[in-house]
Amino acid sequence: MTQQQIHLAVALDGAGWHQAAWREPDAVAAAELFGAAYWLDQVRRAEEAALDFVTFEDGLPLQPDGQVRGRLDASLIAARVAPLTSHVGLVPTITTTHTEPFHVSKVLATLDYASTGRAGWRPRLGALGEVGLPGAPRDEAPLFGRRTPVPYVELFAEAADHVEVVRRLWDSWEDDAEIRDAATGRFVDREKLHYIDFTGPHFSVRGPSITPRPPQGQPPVIALAHQSDAYTFAARSADVVLVTPQSTGGIAPIVQEIRTAQAAAGRAEQPLLVFGEFVVFLDEDPKAAIARKERLDETAGEAFRSDAPVFVGSPDELAEQLELWAQYGLDGFRLRPAAVPHDLDAITTRLVPRLRELGLFRQAYTADTLRGHLGLERPANRYAAVAAA
Repeated sequence: MTQQQIHLAVALDGAGWHQAAWREPDAVAAAELFGAAYWLDQVRRAEEAALDFVTFEDGLPLQPDGQVRGRLDASLIAARVAPLTSHVGLVPTITTTHTEPFHVSKVLATLDYASTGRAGWRPRLGALGEVGLPGAPRDEAPLFGRRTPVPYVELFAEAADHVEVVRRLWDSWEDDAEIRDAATGRFVDREKLHYIDFTGPHFSVRGPSITPRPPQGQPPVIALAHQSDAYTFAARSADVVLVTPQSTGGIAPIVQEIRTAQAAAGRAEQPLLVFGEFVVFLDEDPKAAIARKERLDETAGEAFRSDAPVFVGSPDELAEQLELWAQYGLDGFRLRPAAVPHDLDAITTRLVPRLRELGLFRQAYTADTLRGHLGLERPANRYAAVAAA
């Protein structure tokens, strides 16, 4: 029997996901950390391993003391590496709380053109949604123009509307809207540009976009979800949902809740992939991985904590765990390397070959677009379908 293969992605953030990763002997110097070459090197490593995509973390608050402080813009990192790579998907994190969907649609459509069809988007609630969480700054709301905290349920509703507007704007140009008729002087067929006329409690956008429909039609939307409001948002708005069960026993209930919400959103027939998350500390000798994590924790002055489960061990052991977890209904995994380059190298040069030996991961790319890597068809344009009806 042919074993179903899994999807695999990595989440790139600073020097790695452990707060003391930047203090490791093999960590890059600060000047390199904010340079294009550093990010290009990581993305190329992921591409050499034929990973589905990489995500670039981003956010509006400054990171806490003891961590890498300061960020480059995720969408601009993706745009910088796009023409220098050829296959791996590029997925920047862009907030929905403090950005306008018209601008986000243009940024991501442009990235899709620059990457020839490899853009994705991880929408994220903005800093305001973090107010009140442990360790989060409490003076962010005035900075961004809102002086009272907003309930999470409203932020998720706003995020859903944000994604919907972006998706409609991507479709506001039909694929063949550009006609370039030199004889008549018409560059576009005006009948194939559409007003989206979106009006809701959070946005009012007429459209159309000023950017032609992206090469993928709809770049994949990838949402991280930890609880019911987030599952509902992902089921309504995403193509891939990233989840963080802490054990195999937690997988099936989460997947079922997402599928129920997906059906309630009228998307039961549409593909929605579910990926598990792990922060990984990897060494060939599991004892070395344990010792390295303990050393990093000691350097940081506290034990590492994460929203996602933490794996500490060898690449072979992780391969076995991914194989097991996939049997409970997960389509793939996004791995967060605890320290770069160490754990990213272990993923790409040790874990991936082992997964291939087990028949769990592709030997090479079989598609040229991110939607293709994920097995998602290029969707029809909603407005063209209405016009043809």
